[in-house]
Amino acid sequence: MTLSLSEISVPVFVRTLEALSGVLDKAAGHCAAKKIDPAVMAATRLIPDMFALSRQVQIACDFAKNATARLAGVEAPRFEDDETTLDQLKARIAKTVDFLRNVDAAAIDAGGSRQIVFPVGPNKMQMGGTNYLVHFAMPNFHFHIVAAYAILRAAGVEIGKRDFMGAVPDFLPAA
Repeated sequence: MTLSLSEISVPVFVRTLEALSGVLDKAAGHCAAKKIDPAVMAATRLIPDMFALSRQVQIACDFAKNATARLAGVEAPRFEDDETTLDQLKARIAKTVDFLRNVDAAAIDAGGSRQIVFPVGPNKMQMGGTNYLVHFAMPNFHFHIVAAYAILRAAGVEIGKRDFMGAVPDFLPAA
């Protein structure tokens, strides 16, 4: 069986972002129970030189939407990076998922054979579409998702592997 770029990317981005949204719900519950301002949670970081939770979520959303848009040859929506609350972060995730669900799969698949030019800091880089997705965009997306999860777990939010994984498709108990 051959998998297309759209099949290995969009469902993974969507499922993982939806799982992150659920984790943010648990973080909001934790904040309410412990009387913590949710804005403080959004600004939490693991160590001083690491991005805060809000930035980790923003970057994860950006990798999902920008990679998909670049492969499909369409313009990605632009977000202001001004989220300071858990609810605002959830709204950003929802906007990202909505965009992902509406990109033409055939256009994404056609991007595998194109050269993708993308910014890395102040520089521009170029990779073939398939390599860009598999070796750059998806690993970066997952890095920032894991960082967001780790920040929340270190802050005491009761989350586990199932929360991180989200709804795994076709996952049924063996008979």
